[in-house]
Amino acid sequence: MAYRVTLIPGDGTGPEITEATRRVLEATGVAFDWDVQDVGIDVMAKEGTPLPQRAIDSLASTKLGIKGPVTTPIGTGFRSVNVALRKALQLYACVRPCKVYPGVRTRYADANVDVVVVRENTEDLYAGIEFEKGSPYVAQLSAMVAESGQGTIRDDAGISIKMISEFGTRRIAKYAFEYARKNGRKKVSAISKANIMKYTDGLFYAVSREVAKEHPDIEYEEVLVDALCMQLVQKPEWFDVLLLPNLYGDILSDLCAGLVGGLGVAPGANIGDVAALFEPIHGSAPKYAGQNKVNPMAMMFSGMLMLRHMGEQEAGDRLERALAEVIREGRSVTYDMKADRNDSTAVGTSQVADAVIEKLRRM
Repeated sequence: MAYRVTLIPGDGTGPEITEATRRVLEATGVAFDWDVQDVGIDVMAKEGTPLPQRAIDSLASTKLGIKGPVTTPIGTGFRSVNVALRKALQLYACVRPCKVYPGVRTRYADANVDVVVVRENTEDLYAGIEFEKGSPYVAQLSAMVAESGQGTIRDDAGISIKMISEFGTRRIAKYAFEYARKNGRKKVSAISKANIMKYTDGLFYAVSREVAKEHPDIEYEEVLVDALCMQLVQKPEWFDVLLLPNLYGDILSDLCAGLVGGLGVAPGANIGDVAALFEPIHGSAPKYAGQNKVNPMAMMFSGMLMLRHMGEQEAGDRLERALAEVIREGRSVTYDMKADRNDSTAVGTSQVADAVIEKLRRM
């Protein structure tokens, strides 16, 4: 039986990373029926939107997808395709494992870093509720804030709404604790800034505590986000599963990726009750597009997560072992994984796929 999976190549370097990952996934022996859907900046020029409805419909139908990186303009232009997909399909749990593999260049090679970031994906400041400077809604909000006695908002301000609900928090907290239990994890650390934002981050803590009581076999703690940043740098082995609201989760997942060697080996999963979408967490690096240069391993590790989500645990484990072996040997890796980035022995994107496929064949 072939699994129907939506395959989104992305833009920039996305298509070549995606092709390398497709080859590796097929080499595991699992059969796929790919529904290829193009999105991103190139599609925007052709179809007037970076995210055509056909791509959303495909994911709603297959309920399973893997996606290459997609360019998001900074400050102007269209909103993030990634965020739009998560909202459209209610992919409320963003799961980002960060694990040190021997051979990766990192200051924490000797530390037992194996952290999973579980991030709420639909609320907080990333919900996209914003008002532009000069909008009449800014004046209305300013008047409401003044009436409430909480100060004033300048006329030249833009405004974003931070929204954290009991429903959204309970849903992501349950996911984090159930993930910990299913995967043999021992501790969940809830992260916020509740000493300052008492009604939003405070609610996140309050609901997380309630969910923790339903999972007495899992240790629970609360850590302020600024303290967590310091502790992750000093003692990353203290942490296991991190439970965070949207914005903190986005920022801290990059920090955790830095602990284990960078975004080139950092996978991601976006999971909801109906569908799941897997993707690397790095950008599209358009300046390297078509050069067969960039590291495809983050998307390959994302494919590993997808295989396990599908119930193909053995295939996922084999893929992880193959990737780990290629990293450990350090021969067939891209320039970013070499001690010297100008090392002439660095290989290209497709050659990494060749090496991983050879490892899978030998297994």
